Amino acid sequence: MTNVSKQLVERGIELLRAERVLTKFTGVPAADALLNNVEGFPHAFVLACITDRQVKAEVAWRIPHELSQRLGGFFFDFLHAVPRDRFREVFSYPSPLHRFPDTMSENVYAAVQRIGDRFNGNAANIWQGTPPSAQVVLHFLGFSGVGPKIATMATNILARDFKVRFSDYNSVDVSVDVHLRRVFTRLGLIPERASVEEVVYQARALHPEFPGLMDLPAWEIGRKWCKPNNPNCAGCYMMKVCPTGQIWQPAV
Repeated sequence: MTNVSKQLVERGIELLRAERVLTKFTGVPAADALLNNVEGFPHAFVLACITDRQVKAEVAWRIPHELSQRLGGFFFDFLHAVPRDRFREVFSYPSPLHRFPDTMSENVYAAVQRIGDRFNGNAANIWQGTPPSAQVVLHFLGFSGVGPKIATMATNILARDFKVRFSDYNSVDVSVDVHLRRVFTRLGLIPERASVEEVVYQARALHPEFPGLMDLPAWEIGRKWCKPNNPNCAGCYMMKVCPTGQIWQPAV
């Protein structure tokens, strides 16, 4: 393991071991409270993950709360009885909940039916019983519209933020977004224009026990300091080991 990856992993371990606190997915208190209540409303978290495509994350993660307001309820039995056409209606009116309201309404309706049929009406059964991480990722891949990026992201959030325990973590990959790709490139971990597969497998090679452990550290570095333009290298805790930061460091 390089000094760069070691520091990312150490930060990831720190986040994993931290006390569970309210995760601010949206900045809207009621929406965040619903998402964090994975004991009472685990389907809210699952549905938010499913809609987290081709829109800002904050928009997607507000959707469960918006649905609860437009439908007038969110307990699973109530949601399970909502017809497909009603989902399509509330996704579009009075304003679209998503960039692709028709597609996402279908995906959400299908997800609710799958939770009812496959998981006995309790989305928490996706991750109950300290399962292997691969099993949890596989469960998420079974939902319409969910690919490896969303499936591993969801599994990673369960472990890191909600402190759900798995028997292993080796199938939890990084979720390759613009922040992680930019940070990995500037840290010298991947070449420019690396494919998604190259990024994923580099993380696996660097920390095979839990590749996704580096995901949130890279994301927070990208959001706080490692901006596309005018990065604040001096403020970043990776400065001393970052080859790009050393080049950009102003002369003193």
